[in-house]
Amino acid sequence: MSYATITDIRQWIDEDVLIQLTDDADAGTTDADVVATALAAASVEIDGYLGGRYALPLASPPAVLTKLAVDIGGWLLHVRRDVAAPAHWQARHDNAIKFLEKIATGKISLGADDPAGTGAADRPAATSGDRIFSTDTLAGY
Repeated sequence: MSYATITDIRQWIDEDVLIQLTDDADAGTTDADVVATALAAASVEIDGYLGGRYALPLASPPAVLTKLAVDIGGWLLHVRRDVAAPAHWQARHDNAIKFLEKIATGKISLGADDPAGTGAADRPAATSGDRIFSTDTLAGY
């Protein structure tokens, strides 16, 4: 299952650029299969990060996964030509991976739609009485 579609990526990549990145047959059109392959590869990569924390496939994928799939898929479309991706696509890819690493370690959640229920509303509020360690309990160490 892909987290993004060609319609999603067209919001971020101009059609002329998509043609340059995907038109291996010189037909003058965007090759939707090439785009779908890149987005599917991006989704597989995303699942690699999510798999240790969530049961896959996600029944209702949060919208943030569409953005991450576009960021990774757009980068994949650029590098498939064996050239360096433009700096802004490299940055988008790198930021997506950092975001996924934080999700995988539980440092951030998938937001309000997080299937694990790890949003801020699901966590108990910390109070001063919750402290386990203090200067007194650690004094002997």
